[in-house]
Amino acid sequence: MKSKGSELSKVRQATNQIVMNCADIDIITASYVPEGDEEIHATGFNYQNEDEKVTLSFPSTLQPGTGTLKIDFVGELNDKMKGFYRSKYTTPSGEVRYAAVTQFEATDARRAFPCWDEPAIKATFDISLVVPKDRVALSNMNVIDRKPYPDDENVVEVKFARTPVMSTYLVAFVVGEYDFVETRSKDGVCVRVYTPVGKAEQGKFALEVAAKTLPFYKDYFNVPYPLPKIDLIAIADFAAGAMENWGLVTYRETALLIDPKNSCSSSRQWVALVVGHELAHQWFGNLVTMEWWTHLWLNEGFASWIEYLCVDHCFPEYDIWTQFVSADYTRAQELDALDNSHPIEVSVGHPSEVDEIFDAISYSKGASVIRMLHDYIGDKDFKKGMNMYLTKFQQKNAATEDLWESLENASGKPIAAVMNTWTKQMGFPLIYVEAEQVEDDRLLRLSQKKFCASGPYVGEDCPQWMVPITISTSEDSSHAKMKILMDKPEMNIVLKDVKPDQWVKLNLGTVGFYRTQYSSAMLESLLPGIRDLSLPPVDRLGLQNDLFSLARAGIISTVEVLKVMEAFVNEPNYTVWSDLSCNLGILSTLLSHTDFYEEIQEFVKDVFSPIGERLGWDPKPGEGHLDALLRGLVLGKLGKAGHKATLEEARRRFKDHVEGKQILSADLRSPVYLTVLKHGDGTTLDIMLKLHKQADMQEEKNRIERVLGATLSPELIQKVLTFALSEEVRPQDTVSVIGGVAGGSKHGRKAAWKFIKDNWEELYNRYQGGFLISRLIKLSVEGFAVDKMAGEVKAFFESHPAPSAERTIQQCCENILLNAAWLKRDAESIHQYLLQRKASPPTA
Repeated sequence: MKSKGSELSKVRQATNQIVMNCADIDIITASYVPEGDEEIHATGFNYQNEDEKVTLSFPSTLQPGTGTLKIDFVGELNDKMKGFYRSKYTTPSGEVRYAAVTQFEATDARRAFPCWDEPAIKATFDISLVVPKDRVALSNMNVIDRKPYPDDENVVEVKFARTPVMSTYLVAFVVGEYDFVETRSKDGVCVRVYTPVGKAEQGKFALEVAAKTLPFYKDYFNVPYPLPKIDLIAIADFAAGAMENWGLVTYRETALLIDPKNSCSSSRQWVALVVGHELAHQWFGNLVTMEWWTHLWLNEGFASWIEYLCVDHCFPEYDIWTQFVSADYTRAQELDALDNSHPIEVSVGHPSEVDEIFDAISYSKGASVIRMLHDYIGDKDFKKGMNMYLTKFQQKNAATEDLWESLENASGKPIAAVMNTWTKQMGFPLIYVEAEQVEDDRLLRLSQKKFCASGPYVGEDCPQWMVPITISTSEDSSHAKMKILMDKPEMNIVLKDVKPDQWVKLNLGTVGFYRTQYSSAMLESLLPGIRDLSLPPVDRLGLQNDLFSLARAGIISTVEVLKVMEAFVNEPNYTVWSDLSCNLGILSTLLSHTDFYEEIQEFVKDVFSPIGERLGWDPKPGEGHLDALLRGLVLGKLGKAGHKATLEEARRRFKDHVEGKQILSADLRSPVYLTVLKHGDGTTLDIMLKLHKQADMQEEKNRIERVLGATLSPELIQKVLTFALSEEVRPQDTVSVIGGVAGGSKHGRKAAWKFIKDNWEELYNRYQGGFLISRLIKLSVEGFAVDKMAGEVKAFFESHPAPSAERTIQQCCENILLNAAWLKRDAESIHQYLLQRKASPPTA
């Protein structure tokens, strides 16, 4: 890849050296032309490869003033999914070809051209690409000129309009073969979705979402979208889910393409969320950019919150805010209860430390505290503050404090003081509450302590939070009877006019980022609200999730939680089931280390079969998105646990599907594939691999890749692991195949760990220490529950360092030790409970 670059620069003080970021680039010539003066050629290029820098030396001193720096250089079109890289795709006729695409965040623009590659150093960019004339060439801005290239009639030079002032990590260009669909949003922006050739129809769903989303954000922020066009493009080889390059947003195929016939409901929802997330960044991130990577959380946490607001606006039937709690809020709490968590705001020194903070704390905890803040401020003042912030800092950079100041001005509330307790210290509080009836009033005593996954906090100075707390009662379960800001370790509150038979609940809507532990009397009075559904869904979910976490931390007994789980027999809500299912999955994995694993499978079947029978296999008239998600979830859970009727029906439908008699609906494929594989043999696996090879859609390939690990026999597990590293699986998807094996069974876990150790060089080189390596490690070792495994994992990574995954490795070792302690503490009582339950089944 040969390139030329020239930068209009300003010399601030006399110097004979210029230092720039540069990685894997060879500079041929460089010169500096002071305005109206002679060109000065650089005589030396000194590369500091470790620091990804180059120093250009000049024979004479460059005097202060403006001038142009010209550089002629050669770079590499790499295969690392970062910088300017190759992405492999197959044409409809089956020929393998390559597209050239970019991924610069966080610090990889320097692999494409020498530059000052930091978010705060903003510039305008004039980009021209010289490309084969039968290829599509795209960049951040619209094309302003396209002319034949003098030396070669097959090549054209494409020139793009000048960009606004922007950061290097948002620059993008793509050269390849694509089809597109287009529309204009109602505020006149040209929106296009680029798809692989022949798949334009699969871009329509994302196009509709994007066209609805742009005006929504324009109204919400009260700032228009600043560019004339926006392109959304599906890239075959792509490490992240998507990247918000200004005006040219890149996506994994599965985060953008929807086939009306072959895409499942959860894929539609995922695409809607990712589109909402990346388009939010066009304002929040691109127009106003963080000062430095320490504030990355602000970019990502904010976009991860507002994507839900946007999807709720476009698709109210998704009940997406309830799903937020199980997808983001509870995940963040799980990670943040560890000793090896980190504060939302992390000081980042070396660029290699940036990859590590693209995690559930930056995204999910970030989004959760912004949701709590939005609730605390109220929508009207929140919007007002956002507009002040975006208007004041547009085309500039800002830090977390700047946002707090704008929101404080808009709301008159102590935003910075409150929020610093949530972003500058790691962890979150456990609020313990007990109640006493005093005549017609209820007196509540609250106390806060840091919540730790390892049990009650025992340190000296316990951190404190300023906690916005809402309290509701059974008189009106969907509105707060009282809102307070808890700014000290203990507080007493009087709730007026609460009758003795009414329940009281903290954290209405599960919005506050804390866990609640009730006195046993308060908990007793809340539990019937689960059975009779008088507690709102998101409160039922929050109550169960808090109890599960308290049990995991050894603060209450796991048996107590199992009893509560049985109260969900009448539960209709998808998200509540999804969270329950997730927790039962964690428990199941834990108990796979015991000899009564089958008993917990019986428990799972008992809990899920009533809802399974109510739903049946086929959609009923009038059902919607959430029913489809729930059916897939429940059938998958029953099938995996070996529920006889589910297994038989899954096998029957799978046979019809493979023979082409009756194709499975997209929503049923995952649960059916999982069920037949888990209870199948080598032939079943071969059929699945054949379906994988035949699949035209990446979504279907991924669906199959994710369930292959369910297979049980040792030799088939090896076959799946070998397949994970084969040409058949795209590099970014290898992680989910190996992770699936580790999560599939006890034997799979051991085999996956051994496979990673045996193939470490190849895996590490493939992901170059990006965040995929962290994900791979997390998925494969987290399920262990023996103390000595924590030592083994630690020792392996001491001799095979993975700097960008250091914190993940510490978190995994901590989780293994926590699992082991949980097992020692509760295994016997769980076993007794399950046996006794079998002896005298509960009456419904």
